[in-house]
Amino acid sequence: MTLTSLAFYLFATVSVASAFMVIASRNPVYSVLFLILTFFNSAGLFILMGAEFLALILVVVYVGAVAVLFLFVVMMLDIDFAELSEGFLQYLPIGATVGLILLLELLLVFGASSRLADSNPLPRATPEGMTNAEALGRVLYTDYIYYFQAAGAILLVAMIGAIVLTLVKSNNPRRQNIAEQNARTKEDGVALVDVKPGQGL
Repeated sequence: MTLTSLAFYLFATVSVASAFMVIASRNPVYSVLFLILTFFNSAGLFILMGAEFLALILVVVYVGAVAVLFLFVVMMLDIDFAELSEGFLQYLPIGATVGLILLLELLLVFGASSRLADSNPLPRATPEGMTNAEALGRVLYTDYIYYFQAAGAILLVAMIGAIVLTLVKSNNPRRQNIAEQNARTKEDGVALVDVKPGQGL
């Protein structure tokens, strides 16, 4: 078994196992950690296939989105931060395990890349002398530019529609009157009231 095959089976096994643990874990913190591990292993599979652009997008976009997702989970579940910080040590073993697995996989990827540089390289899906990101950008912005622009317009309409649907209309909205604010005097803004003892306003 070559080093590339070993890396593939390792990434695939950890991806499937961590994806199962995402839905099997009762603790949302554990689920988020396993989800990050799934994304990293999926990125490793993309790198083995020669799609390094998709691997980087998966790590940068989705792992960042997981952090935002965890923030919303903490906000919606109303988790006590004091209690969460007190229980930090109970999350340490699973976090250290995930970090150790990622470290071993990174070392395996670097070892496999150095071995592949010396041996016969994998067949490339892109033209010779062109990176994966460059080839993807050239195809996307030349052959499929109209479809790309249409997708952007659809996303823009969807964003505007979401804003319109969630907009709360008020019958008596407060609006700023700049002329009235500039003409405001001390007599208009301050009122002296003589409060007698034992009485309120």
